[in-house]
Amino acid sequence: MTASVHGAVDVVCLGESMVTFLPTQAGRLADVPSFVRGIGGAESNVACALAAAGHRTRWVGRVGADGFGDHLVSAIAAYGVDTSAVARDPERPTGVYFRTATDRATDAHEVVYYRAGSAASAMSPHTVPSGAIRSGRVLHLSGITAALSPDCLALMRDLATRRDGGPLVSFDVNHRPGLWGDPSAAGVLLELARGADIVFVGEDEAEEAWGVRGPDAIRAALPEPSVVVVKRGAAGAVSFTRRPERHSTPDPGAVTDADADADADTVTTVPAPRVTVTAPVGAGDAFAAGFLSATLRGLTAGQRLRHGHLWAAAALTVPGDLAAPPAAGHADRLAALDDEAWGRLHLGPGWTGEDQEVRTP
Repeated sequence: MTASVHGAVDVVCLGESMVTFLPTQAGRLADVPSFVRGIGGAESNVACALAAAGHRTRWVGRVGADGFGDHLVSAIAAYGVDTSAVARDPERPTGVYFRTATDRATDAHEVVYYRAGSAASAMSPHTVPSGAIRSGRVLHLSGITAALSPDCLALMRDLATRRDGGPLVSFDVNHRPGLWGDPSAAGVLLELARGADIVFVGEDEAEEAWGVRGPDAIRAALPEPSVVVVKRGAAGAVSFTRRPERHSTPDPGAVTDADADADADTVTTVPAPRVTVTAPVGAGDAFAAGFLSATLRGLTAGQRLRHGHLWAAAALTVPGDLAAPPAAGHADRLAALDDEAWGRLHLGPGWTGEDQEVRTP
């Protein structure tokens, strides 16, 4: 896209995107004979999903001045994402990774990254355009970026800070122990999360990283953010929403009662629909995108969680890391179901089209 890097957008996503090699058949990496090229990256996944749903998005990153960098920029731009703030590094390569087709929740799943010394690891407060980053209504970040290099960590510490009049800071913890190799990661991720406005964290990763168990304990560990979303896998998700002290647009506290105490949380729990899973990858990024989309639209806390679940289901029912979100009208109708009908939802491959029937046995 050719939009100015200083033009206003709905959501700016900053982080590393990589070329992904997906196996053509199941099995160990040692046995897979060929791979299909794709794209992957938590933040660019969110940008692409939101753009596909009609939101104005920008991805800010750094790639090599190589063919893989060309592919990433063009593939992400093809979703409608503004890539004009992506820097090209003539000295460092674009990151790549390979993964198996098997379930990443089992020991059989393998992921091999070739990202050490990548172009993205050279991002710092001095190498990214601040105007392009802060011109969105929402700035979406993840903990993965902080693990790439000391310069990236310095950048994240600068960005994951609430500022009056600035964009809402959205932070997905994305705890990846293999990237850090350092026990200090847990404290860094907690520090970054506490500086954000909206935080997404898995119940399992919070226990692994911080030793806290259950949504209430997670909220207690993160008292500062206006919104904390705890993802519980198949059990659903819980959001804690508090009226923010600062005023910005959109207002994540819009779902609180007008007479509620400014320090009181509105706690909302929404179960996840049943899903026939094709590949268990990309669901977390899709959930964040769906939740942010509903936030931008000013929907209620329950609707935000339902849209998060629906967008996650779209990712779970396709083989790659990145899925087009469900058709807007279709998702809105499903999100508006009563609790009983929502509880009967069963989503399988191909469910996302506007004219598709959804099973509610």
